[in-house]
Amino acid sequence: MSGIERFLKCTEIIDCDSDAIKEKALEVTTGLKTDKEKAVALYYFVRDKIKHNAYIQLYDPIRYKASSTLKAGDGMCQNKAILLVALARAVGIPARLGLVDVEDYQLSESFKQMIGGVNTMPLHGFAELYIDGRWVHASPAYDLATCQKKGFIPVEFDGVNDAKDSEYTKAGQLHMKHIKYHGPYEDLPLDEIYNYYREWIARMGKVWDDFKGASEDIRKRKSRDG
Repeated sequence: MSGIERFLKCTEIIDCDSDAIKEKALEVTTGLKTDKEKAVALYYFVRDKIKHNAYIQLYDPIRYKASSTLKAGDGMCQNKAILLVALARAVGIPARLGLVDVEDYQLSESFKQMIGGVNTMPLHGFAELYIDGRWVHASPAYDLATCQKKGFIPVEFDGVNDAKDSEYTKAGQLHMKHIKYHGPYEDLPLDEIYNYYREWIARMGKVWDDFKGASEDIRKRKSRDG
């Protein structure tokens, strides 16, 4: 498989051939004619109907599956990007994953502790959709309710222009800045992601096993406390 067809295939993680993904993709795009219309509808479904949850299990491959995120109704940026890619592929729109290191100045203290006490967050996930002969960036990470609660500017998508996370909040404070792009990817590069996390932590002078254990404790506590 070569060319654009590579970005239509189903994988274990991007399981666009699963009944749940196919049914949801058809439900969301019923009556829509163009790829642009379908892409916009799918984007807003993932952005707003799948709640942003930064504290889900990070080391369970099954939790990354598009159908798992759809069933759970929540996910972090990578999960939501994977789901958008799968839904797009299910209706014949080529789609791929993108990952980017970001400076995020609005991270909660608990999340900052979870990633080593810094504002620099590795491998923020987004989707790229192939619409009318070009790739368009689509970041569905933060649902509208989360944006309203935290004062973020919602990312709007029209199927033509890149929809990237805003550099500022509604109040004009710094929010997110892209610093290093990774990708594009046909499938989730899970081994590459885990290796990058290890290298990231090593550069901060921390011991991986100790860091991972402390990080997972925070995830479990936040998930339990809601």
